[in-house]
Amino acid sequence: MSFLNQLKAQASALQTQQSEQQQYLQANIAATELACETVWKYLVELTRQLNVIQPAGPSLSLDGKTPWPAMKLTEFRPDSRKKKLLDQSVYDYIAVGWDIVPQVGEVGEGAVSVNFPPDLERVEKRLACGNVRHERKDVRHPEKNTLQAIRFEYQTQARGYLTVTAEHGPAQLAFRLANVGGFEVLNTSWPAARIQTDLLDELAKLILGQPSKFL
Repeated sequence: MSFLNQLKAQASALQTQQSEQQQYLQANIAATELACETVWKYLVELTRQLNVIQPAGPSLSLDGKTPWPAMKLTEFRPDSRKKKLLDQSVYDYIAVGWDIVPQVGEVGEGAVSVNFPPDLERVEKRLACGNVRHERKDVRHPEKNTLQAIRFEYQTQARGYLTVTAEHGPAQLAFRLANVGGFEVLNTSWPAARIQTDLLDELAKLILGQPSKFL
């Protein structure tokens, strides 16, 4: 075989490989888009029902010692964003946000004090995770002016959210949930082919703090 024919064979093999990769990616994009559409329709209907029900929220505490009042979930807001991929308009992510407020009465006020670095880190992390409005104050000795503790005064209202990110290359969806069982963030991924009503029912149970197999 001449050198030119060798190059032709090499180019042909490369074109075949690129074509196969393109077909594989297109198939994954289609599967991911179908999964995203399934998730979007499910979440739109789910939030419509939950805004009527206003289900009970998780038990919350910033320091693990001072409990918040009994909470409920309200104001569920679904949203989605798209992006361009291979000249196609595809899902970038799907999100749902909601408020966590007292079951009875208005949003109140509370306070916790910490004086050890691990406790301080824990409280600050939970405040940020829940998007809790608060003020931080230094508590000092009245005579020596030494720092005795750090006091956080906060409002008893937090936010929860779900973000579903489309990963078209591997054909999977990445799920990120905040504050469904307390002040915490949970992450998991599922193959696009697995996104069906039964799995999304488990996701709904997780959001509501019920026993769930979603994770």
